[in-house]
Amino acid sequence: MLPNELDDLYKDVILDHYRSPRNTKRLEDAHVKAHGLNPFCGDEVDLQLLLNGDGTIKEVGFQGRGCSISQASASMLTEELKSKTLEEAEALRKLFRRMMQGEKLTDAELEFLGSLEVLEGVRKFPVRIKCALLAFSTLEDGITEYKRKKRS
Repeated sequence: MLPNELDDLYKDVILDHYRSPRNTKRLEDAHVKAHGLNPFCGDEVDLQLLLNGDGTIKEVGFQGRGCSISQASASMLTEELKSKTLEEAEALRKLFRRMMQGEKLTDAELEFLGSLEVLEGVRKFPVRIKCALLAFSTLEDGITEYKRKKRS
C-alpha cells in the first residue's frame, strides 16, 4: 500500500472502532479485571477477561472514555484477545509495545498482531503513543493481579 492509503486505513479503522466499539459489555464474573487511567489526559479503560476451563480467553469486555485512539485501541485489543491464552495475550502486549517503540517486527510478529498493526500509524504522533498503550498496560496489570491471586 502507498503511504496515503495506509494513513487513510489507519484513520478509518480508528474512527470505526471509536464510533462503534466492540465488546463493551461488562463481564461481572470475569477472572481478570483491571482499571487503567492516564492521569495526564483523563483517558480510562476498564478491562475484563472471562476464561475457559483450559485457560483460553472466552469473552472480553471493556468500558472506557477518552480520546479516539485510546478507545479504538482498547476495542481492537478486545477483538484480538478472543481465544488466546493468557501467555499469548502477554506476548501480544509485548509485541505491540515494541512496535509502538519503533522496533522493526518480523512478518510473523506482524501477523500475530493482526489488525493491531494498523495502529503503528500512531507513532507519527509521539504524544499519543500512551493513548494507544493504555489498554495494553491495563491488560498487563490485570494478568499480573490474576496470577498473583492464583498463587496465593
